[in-house]
Amino acid sequence: KAVVSTQSTGKDDKPAMDFVTATANIRASIFSIEQKSRFDVKSMAGYIIPAIATTNAIIAGQIVLEGMKILRGDWDKCTMSILQRRPTNRRKLIVPSPLEKPRQNCYACAEKPEVTVTLNTDTMTVGCFEEKVLKKHLGMVAPDVEIEDGKGTIIISSEEGETEDNNEKFLSHFGIASYTRLKCDDFLQEYELVVNILHSTTLTESRENPVEFKVSGSAAPTPSTAPVVPDAAAVEKSKTLDEITGSKSLTPRKRNREEMEVEDNDDLIVL
Repeated sequence: KAVVSTQSTGKDDKPAMDFVTATANIRASIFSIEQKSRFDVKSMAGYIIPAIATTNAIIAGQIVLEGMKILRGDWDKCTMSILQRRPTNRRKLIVPSPLEKPRQNCYACAEKPEVTVTLNTDTMTVGCFEEKVLKKHLGMVAPDVEIEDGKGTIIISSEEGETEDNNEKFLSHFGIASYTRLKCDDFLQEYELVVNILHSTTLTESRENPVEFKVSGSAAPTPSTAPVVPDAAAVEKSKTLDEITGSKSLTPRKRNREEMEVEDNDDLIVL
């Protein structure tokens, strides 16, 4: 008969700290996170908050419950659960919410994700664009960036040493201006994204709080065109139609509002 026992460890237990350091650095390397020394891990181990572990356990339980619905084919019963800091009026900590459909202007869930980045191409370098826009803001790890100019010009490569000479060059050096499209590919995450560039020289709000770029989850607007002025004959015809129909518009605007009911989720998590 198997005997199950427990063993307590602490920060002063060298084999335990060696194991924790090794496993933590392996996980850090997978997600391109800076690795820590044994001393750093030992100093952080004493500040682990139990509440964070409890929250992670609750969310993990919710993920399992939603996964069971998917395995049963009950896609319509899947919900998004929100963990509240305090119980609601109905004395619930976990509040279900209906799933939202993918938005076409979202650069994370759209079928063909696109995003518009407004910046100054004369002052933004390639290296700054890679680190601050692609990696820090858009969450890419190892991006490859190609200009959609018909030539296949690559300004950023995930291969070490291939495009390092471009890091100090400005985006305008490569002819990047308003309405330039950049095809970004992160092979580590199997994620592709089209970045539309809008050139602007009025982003900096103040010296204390400079704004280097702005990101919006949609395609770049097309260049504005001159307004179309209807001729006198079209205006007269429109007035005649209004008199016949007795209304000012032949196609009134109709709004269809879909009311979504939140289904009460009675599933329980046993910790």
